[in-house]
Amino acid sequence: MITEEAILERIWITWDRGAAGGEGALRFEAWVRGLSILLKGTEEERRNHCFAVYDLNADGFITRDEMFTLLKNSLLKQPGDEDPDEGVRELVELVLKKLDIDKDGRVSIEDYKSAVDQEPLLLEAFGQCLPSRRQATTFLKTLNPKL
Repeated sequence: MITEEAILERIWITWDRGAAGGEGALRFEAWVRGLSILLKGTEEERRNHCFAVYDLNADGFITRDEMFTLLKNSLLKQPGDEDPDEGVRELVELVLKKLDIDKDGRVSIEDYKSAVDQEPLLLEAFGQCLPSRRQATTFLKTLNPKL
């Protein structure tokens, strides 16, 4: 089940795996690098970060199953729904049509980049894993009031 806590765990894993070689503890350099991307990252860095968070098995693709897992908690179950997962499956197909540029049934980093370039709102299509620019600025001001 993917929740906000799970997204935070995914962020941790991407920092850990990418910058500290898969060790259990996050090194200071990895933490600083991760925060730098979240708070002041370029569009490419932010896009790559989101893709890494959503690529649950780190194979370089976001698959239908990963999309289903990520989107399952985003829909509210209505009383009387016989198969609440059906709505999620329909949403996955809609998102896949938008993101799967090369139509191979999965989303590569190149597909994701093209789709997000065309429609920036797709950057966080599977859950919020970036602070807003306003939140980032507020956080940075707490560290350095002169900003």
